[in-house]
Amino acid sequence: MSASSRRAIVKQPNKDVVLDMIRRSPEGISRAEIAESLSVSRATVSAIVDRLIASGIVLERGAGVSRGGRRPIVLQLNPDAGRVLGIDLGATHLLVVVSDLSGHVLVEAEKQLDISDGPEVCLEQVRRLVDELLSQRAVTWEQIWAVGMGVPGPVITAQGMVSYPPIMPGWDRFPIRQHLESLWHKPAFVDNDADLGALGEGTFGAGRDESHLAYIKIGTGIGCGILLDGKIYHGVLGTAGEIGHVTISPDGPPCKCGNYGCLEAMAGGRAIAQRAKLAVAAGQPTMLAHRNHERPLTDQDVIQAARAGDPLSQQLLSDAGRLIGTALASLINLLNPGLIIIGGRMATAEDLLLEPIREAVQQRSLRASFQAARIVPAALGRRTTALGAAALAIENGLRLALYQSHSSQQKIKVVEPV
Repeated sequence: MSASSRRAIVKQPNKDVVLDMIRRSPEGISRAEIAESLSVSRATVSAIVDRLIASGIVLERGAGVSRGGRRPIVLQLNPDAGRVLGIDLGATHLLVVVSDLSGHVLVEAEKQLDISDGPEVCLEQVRRLVDELLSQRAVTWEQIWAVGMGVPGPVITAQGMVSYPPIMPGWDRFPIRQHLESLWHKPAFVDNDADLGALGEGTFGAGRDESHLAYIKIGTGIGCGILLDGKIYHGVLGTAGEIGHVTISPDGPPCKCGNYGCLEAMAGGRAIAQRAKLAVAAGQPTMLAHRNHERPLTDQDVIQAARAGDPLSQQLLSDAGRLIGTALASLINLLNPGLIIIGGRMATAEDLLLEPIREAVQQRSLRASFQAARIVPAALGRRTTALGAAALAIENGLRLALYQSHSSQQKIKVVEPV
């Protein structure tokens, strides 16, 4: 995508604001409600809405609830105006989804990979999985507006690349966005996986009614995405939310970032698996000693054993939960979010992990801040980051499509539902 096209995305703030309000109102919103919220005249809103309807991006969907007088016509985003591609490129996995503009997943595919294989190898695997997915299903490249991708490292969003990623050797400043755009000739947007987890849950999941939330992704490592006023908070360089590299114990184990005693090195999935291995090697009584030894012991083995009642595994999860809760208490005191969402692969432990997190937060955070912050599991499960990537593609793709439709005076071609 050219620099002029990128600049064009942000040149129509009035339309963007109105479109964003409609997009964030899945049950529909009326012209009067938009005008009241923006403190502008209904005529101003109607002029903008009429252009959005003419473009095919917005639909009129029946009558809403009357507040006196006639029932208003509600407006909704047209889910079939286009399709987007959402990619979750994790440390050990790859998940690709194709969704409509309402976030409804139409098709998806998943595979294992190793992020340490480097950008050329991993992005080739992404290309193959995407091409395989689209070749087998009733979705074509012509229907796709934009691509979003989440990666497990600090992202310079303006440049679409990662900067000094602790668990992504060989990826530093590799032009990920440029690579994707040259590969598929579609606008592409790249962000941190935890940031997109926050966006996904805030747009389609557990955080739809919250403007201020934090999403904690607990997998191989630990990341945090933050939404303030419904927008991702990136910080100056895009490294905000790296809670996994908060020092919990200065004398703790080494972390891949180069420091010692980081939360990730003490409570992440890799750390839990390592502690379990040491316990088995030391001869401690545990179900894990009787597992199949033909493959490495993993954090999922610990979760499975904990669910089956293994005391050692339950203790490992409880210890990790307390450490994570200690870090979250500082986050809650600092930012005062209304919601903390726990996701990632380790979240499958459910209350075995969430309860010690809640207990530590209650013990270590200010009472008022704790009472205001609910701690809940992610609603979107393993799709959280992929749907956040789709939401990123929808938000930016809508603006680009709107600009292009008005520049060419053409109505957007509506996609036939799959």
